[in-house]
Amino acid sequence: MLLSAYTKEFRYNLKLSYPVILGMVGHSLIGLFDNIMVGQLGTAELAAVSLGNSFVFIAMSLGIGFSTAITPLVAEADGENNKANVKAALKHGLVLCTILGIALFGILLFAKPLMYLMKQPDEVVELAQPYLDMVAFSLIPLIIFQAFKQFADGLSETRYAMYATFLAVFLNILINYLLIFGIWVFPEMGIMGASIGTLLSRIAMVVFMWWLLQHKQKFHDYVTHYNFKDLHATVIKKIMKLGFPSALQMFFEVAIFTAAIWLSGVLGKNPQAANQIALNLSSMTFMVATGLSVAAMIRVGNQKGKQAYLELRRIAKSVFLLAFVLSVGFALFFFLFRNELPKLYLDQNDLKNLKDNTEVLSIASQLLLVASIFQITDALQVVALGALRGLQDVAVPTYITMVSYWFIGFPISFYFGLYTDFGSQGIWFGLLAGLSSAALFLYLRFNYSSNKLIQTQTTA
Repeated sequence: MLLSAYTKEFRYNLKLSYPVILGMVGHSLIGLFDNIMVGQLGTAELAAVSLGNSFVFIAMSLGIGFSTAITPLVAEADGENNKANVKAALKHGLVLCTILGIALFGILLFAKPLMYLMKQPDEVVELAQPYLDMVAFSLIPLIIFQAFKQFADGLSETRYAMYATFLAVFLNILINYLLIFGIWVFPEMGIMGASIGTLLSRIAMVVFMWWLLQHKQKFHDYVTHYNFKDLHATVIKKIMKLGFPSALQMFFEVAIFTAAIWLSGVLGKNPQAANQIALNLSSMTFMVATGLSVAAMIRVGNQKGKQAYLELRRIAKSVFLLAFVLSVGFALFFFLFRNELPKLYLDQNDLKNLKDNTEVLSIASQLLLVASIFQITDALQVVALGALRGLQDVAVPTYITMVSYWFIGFPISFYFGLYTDFGSQGIWFGLLAGLSSAALFLYLRFNYSSNKLIQTQTTA
């Protein structure tokens, strides 16, 4: 097939994915500005936010991963022009996401004592505990928001979640500025001010998202007049069958990055702070790949509903190609600017912390060198996962992610990080190995599953 058969889809792929990309970048900007503002307080405060968020990220991965089950179900029903199934997917998804959000909040509260068992610096743990309480509670509105977002994505309307996220970014920056540093009549609360900013911005985000959808004719009937007493076990089981494997897939990936944070903490507060800087920067570009993954999930789900399997495969490959092109550009960017980017996070005029800041900048630069390499494989693995979710093929990919990250990646991170002179860079060698393995095997799985659908249709 000619290259133009794939490149001609780039425009529509970007049209679908750019609001998701900007929305996800918005989520990352919340973390970016949190880190930049908190970084002005000192490396211990920055490490505390990193440690607290490491717990939240694990729980968040389960909630967001579970909510992705809504998108392929809505996309498939939309492809079939079945409006009743679209509304059922949203209604049941909202109920399940709310329950899951509350459960994850409770689990995080009980998990707090684990911080003392993780060999983290005492001053970091003391700062991280109260910060975690507030940010953990913010998971409830965040996961409810995800249910609305995934529903809108499934209908190929990806820009509304972007609008809500932009509002959250603005509110988060404003509240952070007022409460972290005690501007005007507001109290100086340090990192607790950052946690309050996160909570309030996420509440505003879900309220605004619901208001937007309710006032749009296309969505109005789907998001109003619910009868939550009328729930069907078959729909719940279908969402859970897709949602829990998807949650585990995201959990396995996020957990290995979280393990990198914890391993860095064993090395000391400066390696942990450097890890947070590099992780925050690399997550910004990962959001682009995540947007393309959503585009793959939507378009594959639509074609599956239409049973147009040859077209499904061509469209999916066009997203793979676009992800590859963009990730090569990001790889070059990180490689060329690896020494300059970390300077955004620390006050280089702070003579009191000059030694610590210099060490953090040096380590972060080394980590960005590794990150420049795994930009490509990280993008390809998440797009392949999106395409597989569009096919509603989630069981085997879950095993692939588990093996890639925890049987291949983590042992390498553990050994090279703690038992060699590579230190923090050795931890990221494991991330590179895990992401590369996942990219290879997930692509092979999509190739197998899509070919199987075509062969079955041909022989029927």
